[in-house]
Amino acid sequence: MYFCPLFSGSSGNATYIASDDCALLIDVGLPASTIEKALKQNGIDPASIGGILVTHEHSDHIAGLGPFSRRYNVPIYANLPTWDAMSLKIGNIAEKNARIFNPGQDFYIGDMGIHPFLTPHDSAKSVGYSIFYKGKQFTYMTDIGHFGNDLLNEAKGADLVFLESNHDIDLLKNGRYPAYLKRRILSTKGHLSNKDAADALVKLCNTGVRKVMLGHLSKENNTEELARDTALSAMLSAGIKPFTDLSIGIARRSTPGKLVEI
Repeated sequence: MYFCPLFSGSSGNATYIASDDCALLIDVGLPASTIEKALKQNGIDPASIGGILVTHEHSDHIAGLGPFSRRYNVPIYANLPTWDAMSLKIGNIAEKNARIFNPGQDFYIGDMGIHPFLTPHDSAKSVGYSIFYKGKQFTYMTDIGHFGNDLLNEAKGADLVFLESNHDIDLLKNGRYPAYLKRRILSTKGHLSNKDAADALVKLCNTGVRKVMLGHLSKENNTEELARDTALSAMLSAGIKPFTDLSIGIARRSTPGKLVEI
């Protein structure tokens, strides 16, 4: 299984995941041309994409979804409430490329098993995904207001977890965002803080997870250093050895990551 964090943050999200014979995107939250360029930088032909998994309908996850699907004739997979919420935003999609699933209902795209699960976010019906191929598991969960036992069970033992670490609480509270937006982000259906992500890392490690990629960092209310330091501090306090017991990486907002094998 191959993985590449193309973009991750409030300005746009897109993640590449592939097997030997099938390639997928999770979200297309930037212009199609930007996604094309990022894929090509990693030696990936955009025409090889065999499906797009949508987490939810917010613009930073679907901004380039319609154009990319139409340009490359790519099926889009989403649950019905998400389809209803995003249909006007993404434009006309060929009927054969509109694929609807129910959260919790497993399905295949090519040779990869897909397990969608509900996530706590203020959207129509936000989901995360676990993807399975040849005994490997990749779990993707961002835009989560809190990390409960339900999400822990979805990700336990995964070979790689992509986890939100959106904001530093103090930066957010003391920042320039209006009060209503701060309340939304801090709510249980908002975004996961560095502290909560760090606590989640410890729990994930205890289930056998050994690699975590932190993502969806806020441009205004976070830094890579803060996210990393908060995670490392929690790990050390729990007796977890960084890079021995658990390796962490950070997906960047505007710079495509490198293609790696899981």
